[in-house]
Amino acid sequence: MKYFLLLTLAIAACAASAIKDPVSGSKDSSRYFYFPGDGDDTLHLVDAEEPVDFEYIESYNRNPDNNGYWLYTRKNPSIAQVLKFGDANSVCHSNFDFSKVTVFLAHGWNGYGGNKMNRLLVEAFLQNGDVNVIVLDWSELANRGYTTARSGTAEVGRGLGQFVNWLVQLGFSYERVHLVGFSLGGHLVRNAGRETGSLVRRITALDPAGPLWGWGRDHIAKTDGQYVEVIHTDTDLLGFKDPCGDADFYPNGGSSMPGCWINSCSHSRAYEYMASSVKYNHLYANECASLREATRNNCKGAAYPMGNADLLKTRSGIFRVNTGRNYPY
Repeated sequence: MKYFLLLTLAIAACAASAIKDPVSGSKDSSRYFYFPGDGDDTLHLVDAEEPVDFEYIESYNRNPDNNGYWLYTRKNPSIAQVLKFGDANSVCHSNFDFSKVTVFLAHGWNGYGGNKMNRLLVEAFLQNGDVNVIVLDWSELANRGYTTARSGTAEVGRGLGQFVNWLVQLGFSYERVHLVGFSLGGHLVRNAGRETGSLVRRITALDPAGPLWGWGRDHIAKTDGQYVEVIHTDTDLLGFKDPCGDADFYPNGGSSMPGCWINSCSHSRAYEYMASSVKYNHLYANECASLREATRNNCKGAAYPMGNADLLKTRSGIFRVNTGRNYPY
């Protein structure tokens, strides 16, 4: 059954390039494409010219409570405590510890706070260290059309940044903040970092989304935090290809991850590699002289860890690590 499902998804992905414009009848692969939902990896047909629902985005962002902040700690590793932006009592009466590192997780399109990405990363960070993990649930907006969700990441990200600023006002520190985002969430955390004045200690973007992000300057960038790391796993289709962080990692060259048959699998490998590296800190990548060198597996530079939970990472450059097919890779 598993192989049948994979084959079906592969056929659907290939069919995307053959979709015809409903008006002219001609092929328009730049307008139509398939993109996986972050909740279950189901492929959804996207019309790149679908009008953005700006009215909905504005309405959504008028109420800060539309963004959920779910706290997990070693005292409550599986049942979240909900923090309310602006309600200090919700923080003071929770297990949040102002003296500890806090990891913020942001899902992508069609995702939600309890999806696989968040479950894996919450478990990994709590196993690695006694930290606070706060999951940003922006599922109501993330489950709209792709163009609307993509356009909404800026405001949602700013809302997350304002939440971090509020915690700092209560006694927290930017030096203990690690923002982690997957797919659309990889660009969302960009806006969160910028909202703090780029003061957050570390940002990790996990295969930030590629479709409709090739223009403009609103994608993840190294100026968004004190240290910005990007892990690229599907540069062929779903992920952002160009180097854009202090450190850009291209495991296996950045596409066609071992053990994957389809792009959605390679895309998801980004958070799977991250979770594994947080637990074991074993994915050491060699520095590359260029992106071309990374894609050709010709990197001879000194090794540096990809991912992990170290807030004090500082090294910049382009890196490649070759992984295994199966966990822990």
